[in-house]
Amino acid sequence: MPELPEVETVRRGLAPVMEGARIIRVEARRPDLRQPLPRDFVKRLEGQTVTGIGRRAKYLTADLASGDVLLMHLGMSGSFRVSHDDKKATPGEFHHRRGAAAHDHVVFHMSSGATVTFNDPRRFGLMLIVPRNELASHPLMREVGPEPLGNAFDASLLATACRDKKTSLKAALLDQTVVAGLGNIYVCEALHRARLSPKRRASTIAMRTGAPTAKAVALVDAIKAVLNDAIKAGGSSLRDHRQTDGELGYFQHHFRVYDREGEPCVTPGCGGTVKRIVQNGRSTYFCATCQR
Repeated sequence: MPELPEVETVRRGLAPVMEGARIIRVEARRPDLRQPLPRDFVKRLEGQTVTGIGRRAKYLTADLASGDVLLMHLGMSGSFRVSHDDKKATPGEFHHRRGAAAHDHVVFHMSSGATVTFNDPRRFGLMLIVPRNELASHPLMREVGPEPLGNAFDASLLATACRDKKTSLKAALLDQTVVAGLGNIYVCEALHRARLSPKRRASTIAMRTGAPTAKAVALVDAIKAVLNDAIKAGGSSLRDHRQTDGELGYFQHHFRVYDREGEPCVTPGCGGTVKRIVQNGRSTYFCATCQR
């Protein structure tokens, strides 16, 4: 499933062809994805100008001149394909090769001349239309935590969220109410950069007063750094994630621990070996020597 950098890559690929453009025609080739498409889906979108393409956590948002927001999630296998002037690109394709045309479920024809096609073989994706003034209170959004790259997310905020948690630090970071958009890959990578064990109790990054420890400061810095690095690299291509120009994302070549079980730790002077354990049903990669 895509994490924040991959979704941000998709957003940046869609923005140039959708922002400021009018949706001339919509093809909804099936009535549902993970959930049924909203009632009057086509009618509420056709003729609308897209005023902005945004991202909240792992969701994409398209603001419409009507005051509605098209809320989209890629699911496990969803991808967008942009066709323009006989040229094609796939912003943020990852994990799975793009499915056959039979899986082109929603197609947007834009006044910019672009055709934007949503392809989703497994149909775990999602498209909803929500009034902008109701978006923050929508069930999918109302408990989502702060954006990790936002100015509000700092060591104090993270320490406060973790202060009373008895779960592992890794589990806390995967909790979308604590911080938005993080998934297994980037949590493993951030914890390694901060030299913190994924097995450490989450509450240990806060003092009894709730104030952040130095560990909380290091962790927030690591989270921001790894996400920014991944976005610059176009995300991680575990199989064939591609950027808007068709190039592969390449952050996987810079993984320090993820999927590197048995390999030497890259921390200078460490000498440890990357290990793999299972936490809450998910693989965790870390170095027991330098992550404490």
